[in-house]
Amino acid sequence: MRVAIIMGSTSDMAKIEPAVDILKEYGVEVDVRCLSAHRAHAGLAAFVDEANNNGTEVIITAAGMAAALPGVVASMTVLPVIGVPLSGSVLDGMDALYSIVQMPSGIPVATVAINGGKNAAYLALQIMAIKHDDIKNKLLAYRKKMEEDAMKTNEEIVKKFS
Repeated sequence: MRVAIIMGSTSDMAKIEPAVDILKEYGVEVDVRCLSAHRAHAGLAAFVDEANNNGTEVIITAAGMAAALPGVVASMTVLPVIGVPLSGSVLDGMDALYSIVQMPSGIPVATVAINGGKNAAYLALQIMAIKHDDIKNKLLAYRKKMEEDAMKTNEEIVKKFS
């Protein structure tokens, strides 16, 4: 079980680390790289080629501003690519969001919320859960725990205002 995560700049690291942690909690091997689509295109192409051949099941990409990285990666693979638009410019990530969701037909990129690294990890896990029952069972248990916590909070609110 393997996921690749590619960020466009080291300034993106803090927004990606939670995704790495979540994936590792589920026993997924994670390959993390910092490869700009604009400044390191040859290295990016080599890494995507490696991911295409080493058992990687999903690629998460994180980029801000022009956010070309997710689309460029998607153009080089048929593996599922998840784009994480990042804030950082005067447009607070809207520029990156629009760049990632407006892919041409035939080259899709699944897109999560701005700075949504955690949900990118959970989406990657859901994709992998199609064939990995251990991941599926852990996700189901996690969802059950979230529900229990929400119901406990609700009970506390009811008590407080009754």
